[in-house]
Amino acid sequence: MINTANGMMSSTASSSSANNSAQSPGLKTYFKTPEGRYKLHYEKAHPSGLLHYPHGKTVTQVTLAHLKDKPAPTTPTAPSSSFSTSSGVRSAAARLLGASNGGRLSFVGGNGASKSVSASSRVGSLVASSSSNSTSTSNFDGKGSYLIFNVGDAIFISDLNTQDKDPIKSIHFSTSNPVCHAFDQDAKDGHDLIIGLNSGDVYSVSLRQQLQDVGKKLVGAQHYNKDGSVSNSRCTSIAWVPGGDGSFVVAHADGNLYVYEKSKDGAGDTSFPVIKDQAQFSVAHARYSKSNPIARWHICLGSINSIAFSTDGAYLATVGRDGYLRVFDYSKEQLVCGGKSYYGAQLCCAWSTDGKYILAGGEDDLVQVWSMEDRKVVAWGEGHNSWVSGVAFDSYWSSPNSEGIGETVMYRFGSVGQDTQLLLWDLEMDEIVVPLRRCPPGGSPTYSTGSQSSHWDNALPVGTLQPAPSMRDVPKISPLVAHRVHTEPLSGVMFTQESVLTVCREGNIKIWMRPGVSESQSSNGETVLSPSLKEKPLLSSKVGTASHKQ
Repeated sequence: MINTANGMMSSTASSSSANNSAQSPGLKTYFKTPEGRYKLHYEKAHPSGLLHYPHGKTVTQVTLAHLKDKPAPTTPTAPSSSFSTSSGVRSAAARLLGASNGGRLSFVGGNGASKSVSASSRVGSLVASSSSNSTSTSNFDGKGSYLIFNVGDAIFISDLNTQDKDPIKSIHFSTSNPVCHAFDQDAKDGHDLIIGLNSGDVYSVSLRQQLQDVGKKLVGAQHYNKDGSVSNSRCTSIAWVPGGDGSFVVAHADGNLYVYEKSKDGAGDTSFPVIKDQAQFSVAHARYSKSNPIARWHICLGSINSIAFSTDGAYLATVGRDGYLRVFDYSKEQLVCGGKSYYGAQLCCAWSTDGKYILAGGEDDLVQVWSMEDRKVVAWGEGHNSWVSGVAFDSYWSSPNSEGIGETVMYRFGSVGQDTQLLLWDLEMDEIVVPLRRCPPGGSPTYSTGSQSSHWDNALPVGTLQPAPSMRDVPKISPLVAHRVHTEPLSGVMFTQESVLTVCREGNIKIWMRPGVSESQSSNGETVLSPSLKEKPLLSSKVGTASHKQ
């Protein structure tokens, strides 16, 4: 039994920036950019005091999920079309929480498995006690935008369209911790959410079905790599294949990446040949048509820390403990190019919307800008005082001076680190001039800008991994903004049309409204953010890394 003050979310704006600033002394609730102020609008977090770490702590990762309109039912249903996400989710949660009587709440245990767990040992989402509540929830449309994040042994789901701080749903796991997840906005049917566990197990579920269910288990889940049948190495990163019609990939700490198809049985028997050379990239396919996973990619020695697909799904980028960024042609299953960090492991990576650049960050405290055209590092961002744990391009930002008539292309991107800082960067490639290079065999030294290729570098054979460049050979860029946004080390950053989201390792998420947006919506009690997902592809729809300690 717990007190309602800790267990239930408030229908008022209890997580306003004023209250947040009181909870985080020394942290400003805004930061300035040339286009104006970004203001802290509200926070999202897990219920305080309700965490369990039976399997060790994990680093929080956040996935942004947008649920579209529910398919029209064959028979008319009672709920009216005016049932909004913000009011509907809050009222449904209030019914489940029993907010009307202001009493104390009982949280019921469960674990997503057959084993029973007592209420005192697990804290889960709230269970309705009446059939009327169950009926109302089953009719819930679910349309809206949600933040899905992992803390300890639980997955939490928060409604992005309200200022309620606490999540509306929690799902707990009994045998392992969830560490990574991804949402497929374009899923044609059924399962659209995939979750990877520290044990190596993988689940796929329907997000809408989880929201409609009042329990705390995964419902209607497909279980892959059950009990480590294929790999007992922990999951580190997971992603849907864009346009892959239900295919997804799971990266593991042993350097392997597995390709799954959600249309196949998760228990399909799969065995792969022994890897002959652990230091070489190799691909092995399952021997049987019903097998799932259908392929194993051996990427590297040591952990794969993060993976990211280009927008069109043509290329897959990986970063790992060995410090290398690798880029693969996904359909050809071929290593295209890659390069080593200046120092240490790489922890995160992200693509630009146009597929021309890749960001990577890690233990050298640098933000690496990799050019797909030049197949090399074209800039290093210097500004962090500790490991870089999250990077993302801002695909919604446009230069204030861009009128569409010039040829100059400018990119805005963000990075966060264990130094608790958010850094924003402007990258104008025509202004990046690479220092004079030493002449390689058969080539001539050149100056290189972002709009021109260094042709002798492009002459490198496909699949060549380049060594760490010299510090003097790579141009440096400085951040436009450096702002301490949390008291704890950060694990990820995400951009939407209206906001910038930052998340710390302990599971606290802050939503910073863009200049102009906060002013225009300051008189409104609710802020609807979902339209942003429809206008541009969200390369940054997943943030955070599975772990920084390999």
